[in-house]
Amino acid sequence: MSDPRSEPSASSAARPDPSKIMQLATGYWDSATLLAANELNLFGALTGEAKTAPSVATALNAALRATTMLLDACAGLGLVVKTAGEGNAALYANAPETEAFLVPGRPGYLGGAIRWGADQYGAWGELAASVRSDRPSVPPSLHLGDDPEQTRTFVLGMHNRALGVARGVIHFLDLAGATSLLDVGGGPGTYATLMAQKYPGLQATVLDLPGIVAVAQELIATAGLTDRVQTRAGNGLTDDYGTEAFDAVLFSGVLHQMAPATIQAMFAKAHRALKPGGRVLVSDVMTDRTKTQPAFATLFSLQMLLTSAEGAVFSGDECAQWLQGAGFEAVGIQRLPPPLPYMVVTAKKPA
Repeated sequence: MSDPRSEPSASSAARPDPSKIMQLATGYWDSATLLAANELNLFGALTGEAKTAPSVATALNAALRATTMLLDACAGLGLVVKTAGEGNAALYANAPETEAFLVPGRPGYLGGAIRWGADQYGAWGELAASVRSDRPSVPPSLHLGDDPEQTRTFVLGMHNRALGVARGVIHFLDLAGATSLLDVGGGPGTYATLMAQKYPGLQATVLDLPGIVAVAQELIATAGLTDRVQTRAGNGLTDDYGTEAFDAVLFSGVLHQMAPATIQAMFAKAHRALKPGGRVLVSDVMTDRTKTQPAFATLFSLQMLLTSAEGAVFSGDECAQWLQGAGFEAVGIQRLPPPLPYMVVTAKKPA
Protein backbone atom coordinates (compact mmCIF):
# COMPACT_ATOMS: atom_id res chain seq x y z
CA MET A 1 0.00 0.00 0.00
CA SER A 2 1.42 3.40 -0.97
CA ASP A 3 2.05 6.16 1.52
CA PRO A 4 -0.90 8.57 1.21
CA ARG A 5 1.46 11.45 2.09
CA SER A 6 3.25 10.99 -1.24
CA GLU A 7 0.14 11.42 -3.33
CA PRO A 8 -1.52 14.81 -3.91
CA SER A 9 -4.93 15.13 -2.38
CA ALA A 10 -7.89 16.33 -4.41
CA SER A 11 -7.75 19.64 -2.57
CA SER A 12 -4.03 20.16 -3.25
CA ALA A 13 -4.39 19.21 -6.93
CA ALA A 14 -7.01 21.93 -7.35
CA ARG A 15 -5.01 24.50 -5.37
CA PRO A 16 -4.56 27.76 -7.33
CA ASP A 17 -1.10 28.29 -8.84
CA PRO A 18 0.45 31.74 -8.29
CA SER A 19 2.99 31.34 -11.11
CA LYS A 20 1.09 33.47 -13.62
CA ILE A 21 0.65 36.25 -11.07
CA MET A 22 4.36 36.27 -10.28
CA GLN A 23 5.21 36.30 -13.97
CA LEU A 24 2.99 39.32 -14.44
CA ALA A 25 4.48 41.03 -11.40
CA THR A 26 7.99 40.77 -12.85
CA GLY A 27 7.07 41.03 -16.51
CA TYR A 28 8.60 44.50 -16.69
CA TRP A 29 12.01 42.90 -16.15
CA ASP A 30 11.77 41.46 -19.66
CA SER A 31 10.72 44.82 -21.09
CA ALA A 32 13.44 46.74 -19.28
CA THR A 33 16.06 44.31 -20.58
CA LEU A 34 14.91 44.77 -24.19
CA LEU A 35 14.65 48.55 -23.84
CA ALA A 36 18.14 48.84 -22.35
CA ALA A 37 19.68 46.56 -25.00
CA ASN A 38 18.02 48.61 -27.72
CA GLU A 39 19.18 51.90 -26.20
CA LEU A 40 22.76 50.61 -26.01
CA ASN A 41 22.58 49.30 -29.62
CA LEU A 42 23.52 45.86 -28.34
CA PHE A 43 21.88 44.15 -31.30
CA GLY A 44 23.65 46.37 -33.80
CA ALA A 45 26.94 45.41 -32.16
CA LEU A 46 26.06 41.71 -32.47
CA THR A 47 25.14 41.72 -36.14
CA GLY A 48 27.28 39.50 -38.35
CA GLU A 49 29.50 36.79 -36.91
CA ALA A 50 29.23 35.75 -33.26
CA LYS A 51 31.21 37.87 -30.81
CA THR A 52 32.70 37.56 -27.34
CA ALA A 53 31.46 39.57 -24.40
CA PRO A 54 34.69 41.64 -24.19
CA SER A 55 34.39 42.67 -27.86
CA VAL A 56 30.75 43.65 -27.35
CA ALA A 57 31.56 45.62 -24.21
CA THR A 58 34.25 47.50 -26.11
CA ALA A 59 31.85 48.26 -28.96
CA LEU A 60 29.27 49.59 -26.50
CA ASN A 61 31.81 51.44 -24.36
CA ALA A 62 30.28 49.61 -21.40
CA ALA A 63 31.55 47.62 -18.41
CA LEU A 64 32.45 44.00 -19.20
CA ARG A 65 30.76 42.43 -16.17
CA ALA A 66 27.49 44.27 -16.72
CA THR A 67 27.57 43.70 -20.48
CA THR A 68 28.00 39.97 -19.92
CA MET A 69 25.03 39.95 -17.57
CA LEU A 70 22.92 41.79 -20.14
CA LEU A 71 24.00 39.41 -22.91
CA ASP A 72 23.11 36.39 -20.79
CA ALA A 73 19.71 37.91 -19.92
CA CYS A 74 19.01 38.54 -23.61
CA ALA A 75 20.03 34.94 -24.33
CA GLY A 76 17.62 33.78 -21.66
CA LEU A 77 14.85 35.75 -23.33
CA GLY A 78 15.63 34.27 -26.73
CA LEU A 79 16.83 37.56 -28.21
CA VAL A 80 20.44 36.36 -28.38
CA VAL A 81 22.01 32.96 -29.02
CA LYS A 82 24.91 31.95 -26.76
CA THR A 83 27.36 29.25 -27.85
CA ALA A 84 30.77 27.95 -26.74
CA GLY A 85 33.67 29.21 -28.80
CA GLU A 86 37.35 28.36 -28.91
CA GLY A 87 38.70 27.53 -25.48
CA ASN A 88 35.12 27.53 -24.17
CA ALA A 89 34.95 31.30 -24.51
CA ALA A 90 31.29 32.26 -24.82
CA LEU A 91 30.14 33.64 -28.15
CA TYR A 92 26.98 35.69 -28.67
CA ALA A 93 24.94 36.32 -31.81
CA ASN A 94 21.52 37.75 -32.62
CA ALA A 95 18.58 35.37 -32.86
CA PRO A 96 16.96 35.43 -36.34
CA GLU A 97 14.03 37.63 -35.23
CA THR A 98 16.43 40.01 -33.50
CA GLU A 99 18.58 40.28 -36.62
CA ALA A 100 15.50 41.04 -38.73
CA PHE A 101 13.76 43.57 -36.50
CA LEU A 102 16.27 45.05 -34.01
CA VAL A 103 19.35 45.83 -36.12
CA PRO A 104 19.47 49.41 -37.47
CA GLY A 105 19.20 49.58 -41.23
CA ARG A 106 17.15 46.41 -41.66
CA PRO A 107 13.88 46.90 -43.62
CA GLY A 108 11.80 45.67 -40.68
CA TYR A 109 13.71 47.66 -38.03
CA LEU A 110 11.59 48.36 -34.94
CA GLY A 111 14.21 50.04 -32.78
CA GLY A 112 12.71 53.49 -33.19
CA ALA A 113 9.30 52.27 -32.06
CA ILE A 114 10.94 50.54 -29.10
CA ARG A 115 12.67 53.79 -28.15
CA TRP A 116 9.23 55.42 -28.06
CA GLY A 117 8.15 52.57 -25.80
CA ALA A 118 11.05 53.41 -23.50
CA ASP A 119 9.75 56.97 -23.31
CA GLN A 120 6.43 55.59 -22.03
CA TYR A 121 8.05 53.40 -19.37
CA GLY A 122 7.74 55.96 -16.58
CA ALA A 123 4.13 56.71 -17.45
CA TRP A 124 3.12 53.10 -16.83
CA GLY A 125 4.45 53.42 -13.28
CA GLU A 126 1.71 56.02 -12.74
CA LEU A 127 -1.14 53.82 -13.96
CA ALA A 128 -2.83 53.57 -10.55
CA ALA A 129 -2.87 57.37 -10.26
CA SER A 130 -4.37 57.71 -13.75
CA VAL A 131 -7.10 55.19 -12.90
CA ARG A 132 -7.97 57.21 -9.80
CA SER A 133 -8.06 60.53 -11.65
CA ASP A 134 -9.07 59.43 -15.18
CA ARG A 135 -6.33 61.72 -16.45
CA PRO A 136 -3.14 61.01 -18.44
CA SER A 137 0.08 60.73 -16.47
CA VAL A 138 1.96 62.90 -18.98
CA PRO A 139 0.67 65.89 -20.96
CA PRO A 140 -0.25 64.60 -24.44
CA SER A 141 0.77 67.93 -25.93
CA LEU A 142 4.45 67.18 -25.26
CA HIS A 143 4.70 64.52 -27.98
CA LEU A 144 2.19 66.31 -30.22
CA GLY A 145 4.26 69.42 -30.85
CA ASP A 146 4.92 71.29 -27.61
CA ASP A 147 8.25 69.54 -27.03
CA PRO A 148 10.10 69.31 -30.38
CA GLU A 149 12.46 66.57 -29.19
CA GLN A 150 9.68 64.36 -27.81
CA THR A 151 7.57 65.03 -30.90
CA ARG A 152 10.39 64.01 -33.19
CA THR A 153 11.02 60.83 -31.18
CA PHE A 154 7.30 60.05 -31.28
CA VAL A 155 6.94 60.62 -35.04
CA LEU A 156 10.08 58.67 -35.94
CA GLY A 157 9.03 55.87 -33.59
CA MET A 158 5.62 55.69 -35.24
CA HIS A 159 7.30 55.73 -38.65
CA ASN A 160 9.59 52.82 -37.80
CA ARG A 161 6.73 50.87 -36.28
CA ALA A 162 4.45 51.63 -39.21
CA LEU A 163 7.06 50.54 -41.75
CA GLY A 164 6.88 47.04 -40.32
CA VAL A 165 3.14 46.99 -39.68
CA ALA A 166 1.88 48.88 -42.72
CA ARG A 167 3.50 46.52 -45.18
CA GLY A 168 1.10 43.89 -43.88
CA VAL A 169 -1.89 46.18 -43.41
CA ILE A 170 -1.91 47.89 -46.82
CA HIS A 171 -2.88 44.62 -48.50
CA PHE A 172 -6.25 45.03 -46.75
CA LEU A 173 -6.66 48.71 -47.72
CA ASP A 174 -8.18 48.70 -51.19
CA LEU A 175 -7.69 51.98 -53.05
CA ALA A 176 -8.04 50.58 -56.56
CA GLY A 177 -9.41 53.29 -58.83
CA ALA A 178 -8.91 56.09 -56.29
CA THR A 179 -6.87 59.09 -57.39
CA SER A 180 -7.11 61.23 -54.24
CA LEU A 181 -6.65 60.24 -50.60
CA LEU A 182 -6.93 62.23 -47.37
CA ASP A 183 -4.95 60.61 -44.55
CA VAL A 184 -6.42 62.12 -41.38
CA GLY A 185 -3.96 62.13 -38.49
CA GLY A 186 -1.47 60.52 -40.84
CA GLY A 187 1.49 61.22 -38.54
CA PRO A 188 4.78 60.45 -40.31
CA GLY A 189 2.97 59.90 -43.61
CA THR A 190 4.12 56.28 -43.72
CA TYR A 191 0.80 54.86 -44.85
CA ALA A 192 0.22 57.61 -47.41
CA THR A 193 3.72 57.04 -48.82
CA LEU A 194 3.32 53.27 -49.05
CA MET A 195 -0.13 53.63 -50.62
CA ALA A 196 1.24 56.09 -53.19
CA GLN A 197 3.95 53.56 -54.03
CA LYS A 198 1.36 50.80 -54.41
CA TYR A 199 -1.05 52.91 -56.49
CA PRO A 200 0.92 55.04 -59.03
CA GLY A 201 -2.09 57.17 -59.92
CA LEU A 202 -2.81 58.20 -56.31
CA GLN A 203 -2.29 61.68 -54.88
CA ALA A 204 -2.32 61.77 -51.06
CA THR A 205 -2.67 64.51 -48.46
CA VAL A 206 -1.54 63.96 -44.86
CA LEU A 207 -3.46 66.06 -42.34
CA ASP A 208 -1.87 66.39 -38.91
CA LEU A 209 -0.62 68.87 -36.32
CA PRO A 210 2.09 71.34 -37.42
CA GLY A 211 4.87 69.86 -35.28
CA ILE A 212 4.14 66.38 -36.63
CA VAL A 213 3.89 67.21 -40.34
CA ALA A 214 7.19 69.08 -40.08
CA VAL A 215 8.87 65.73 -39.42
CA ALA A 216 6.61 63.93 -41.90
CA GLN A 217 7.79 66.23 -44.69
CA GLU A 218 11.36 65.03 -44.14
CA LEU A 219 10.33 61.39 -44.33
CA ILE A 220 8.23 61.94 -47.45
CA ALA A 221 11.16 63.73 -49.10
CA THR A 222 13.48 60.86 -48.22
CA ALA A 223 11.03 58.51 -49.97
CA GLY A 224 11.16 60.77 -53.04
CA LEU A 225 7.40 61.34 -53.10
CA THR A 226 6.95 65.03 -52.39
CA ASP A 227 5.24 65.43 -55.76
CA ARG A 228 2.50 62.93 -54.85
CA VAL A 229 2.24 63.07 -51.06
CA GLN A 230 1.54 66.51 -49.59
CA THR A 231 1.05 67.56 -45.99
CA ARG A 232 -1.57 69.85 -44.51
CA ALA A 233 -0.85 71.34 -41.10
CA GLY A 234 -4.04 71.36 -39.08
CA ASN A 235 -6.17 69.48 -36.59
CA GLY A 236 -8.21 66.46 -37.62
CA LEU A 237 -10.52 66.99 -34.64
CA THR A 238 -11.54 70.55 -35.42
CA ASP A 239 -10.66 71.26 -39.05
CA ASP A 240 -13.07 70.81 -41.94
CA TYR A 241 -11.89 68.19 -44.46
CA GLY A 242 -13.58 69.76 -47.46
CA THR A 243 -16.65 68.90 -49.55
CA GLU A 244 -16.64 66.09 -52.14
CA ALA A 245 -12.89 66.54 -52.56
CA PHE A 246 -11.50 63.01 -52.17
CA ASP A 247 -12.02 59.49 -53.45
CA ALA A 248 -10.94 58.00 -50.14
CA VAL A 249 -10.37 59.01 -46.52
CA LEU A 250 -8.04 56.98 -44.29
CA PHE A 251 -7.96 56.89 -40.49
CA SER A 252 -4.98 54.72 -39.61
CA GLY A 253 -3.96 54.30 -35.98
CA VAL A 254 -5.36 57.67 -34.93
CA LEU A 255 -8.94 57.21 -33.67
CA HIS A 256 -7.91 55.35 -30.51
CA GLN A 257 -6.85 58.76 -29.17
CA MET A 258 -10.41 60.09 -29.39
CA ALA A 259 -13.68 59.83 -27.47
CA PRO A 260 -16.65 58.20 -29.26
CA ALA A 261 -18.42 61.52 -29.84
CA THR A 262 -15.26 62.94 -31.42
CA ILE A 263 -14.87 59.91 -33.68
CA GLN A 264 -18.47 60.22 -34.84
CA ALA A 265 -17.93 63.89 -35.68
CA MET A 266 -14.79 62.99 -37.65
CA PHE A 267 -16.70 60.33 -39.59
CA ALA A 268 -19.35 62.93 -40.47
CA LYS A 269 -16.64 65.24 -41.82
CA ALA A 270 -15.13 62.37 -43.78
CA HIS A 271 -18.54 61.63 -45.30
CA ARG A 272 -18.85 65.24 -46.40
CA ALA A 273 -15.30 65.28 -47.81
CA LEU A 274 -15.82 62.20 -49.98
CA LYS A 275 -17.08 62.24 -53.50
CA PRO A 276 -20.24 60.18 -54.10
CA GLY A 277 -19.25 56.52 -54.03
CA GLY A 278 -16.04 57.33 -52.18
CA ARG A 279 -14.72 55.05 -49.47
CA VAL A 280 -13.56 55.43 -45.88
CA LEU A 281 -10.98 53.07 -44.40
CA VAL A 282 -10.27 52.65 -40.69
CA SER A 283 -7.23 50.66 -39.60
CA ASP A 284 -6.64 50.45 -35.87
CA VAL A 285 -6.18 48.31 -32.79
CA MET A 286 -9.71 47.21 -31.88
CA THR A 287 -11.30 44.74 -29.47
CA ASP A 288 -13.95 42.12 -30.03
CA ARG A 289 -17.50 42.59 -28.79
CA THR A 290 -16.56 41.61 -25.22
CA LYS A 291 -14.01 44.47 -25.02
CA THR A 292 -11.58 41.97 -23.39
CA GLN A 293 -9.84 40.39 -26.39
CA PRO A 294 -7.29 40.46 -27.77
CA ALA A 295 -5.37 41.20 -24.58
CA PHE A 296 -2.98 43.50 -26.47
CA ALA A 297 -5.89 45.77 -27.36
CA THR A 298 -7.00 46.08 -23.73
CA LEU A 299 -3.45 46.97 -22.66
CA PHE A 300 -3.16 49.45 -25.52
CA SER A 301 -6.32 51.08 -24.20
CA LEU A 302 -4.49 51.67 -20.91
CA GLN A 303 -1.65 53.23 -22.91
CA MET A 304 -4.22 55.70 -24.21
CA LEU A 305 -5.41 56.41 -20.67
CA LEU A 306 -1.83 57.30 -19.76
CA THR A 307 -0.99 59.44 -22.78
CA SER A 308 -4.18 60.94 -24.26
CA ALA A 309 -6.89 63.22 -22.95
CA GLU A 310 -9.86 61.07 -23.98
CA GLY A 311 -8.58 58.04 -25.90
CA ALA A 312 -9.51 54.37 -25.56
CA VAL A 313 -9.60 51.30 -27.77
CA PHE A 314 -13.04 50.59 -29.24
CA SER A 315 -14.53 47.46 -30.77
CA GLY A 316 -14.92 46.77 -34.46
CA ASP A 317 -18.68 46.65 -34.03
CA GLU A 318 -18.72 50.09 -32.44
CA CYS A 319 -16.70 51.48 -35.34
CA ALA A 320 -19.17 49.98 -37.81
CA GLN A 321 -22.12 51.50 -35.96
CA TRP A 322 -20.52 54.95 -35.93
CA LEU A 323 -19.87 54.77 -39.69
CA GLN A 324 -23.47 53.79 -40.35
CA GLY A 325 -24.62 56.66 -38.15
CA ALA A 326 -22.58 59.04 -40.30
CA GLY A 327 -24.42 57.89 -43.43
CA PHE A 328 -22.02 55.27 -44.77
CA GLU A 329 -23.15 51.96 -46.26
CA ALA A 330 -21.63 48.59 -47.22
CA VAL A 331 -19.70 48.45 -43.94
CA GLY A 332 -17.20 45.61 -43.68
CA ILE A 333 -15.10 44.42 -40.73
CA GLN A 334 -11.96 42.35 -41.11
CA ARG A 335 -9.60 41.19 -38.36
CA LEU A 336 -6.12 40.92 -39.78
CA PRO A 337 -4.21 37.66 -39.39
CA PRO A 338 -1.73 37.31 -36.51
CA PRO A 339 0.67 38.74 -35.54
CA LEU A 340 -1.00 41.98 -36.70
CA PRO A 341 -3.20 43.18 -33.79
CA TYR A 342 -5.46 45.22 -36.07
CA MET A 343 -8.90 45.37 -37.60
CA VAL A 344 -9.78 47.12 -40.83
CA VAL A 345 -13.27 48.59 -41.13
CA THR A 346 -14.36 49.94 -44.50
CA ALA A 347 -17.48 51.63 -45.81
CA LYS A 348 -18.76 53.63 -48.78
CA LYS A 349 -20.56 56.89 -49.25
CA PRO A 350 -23.71 56.31 -51.31
CA ALA A 351 -23.18 57.16 -54.98
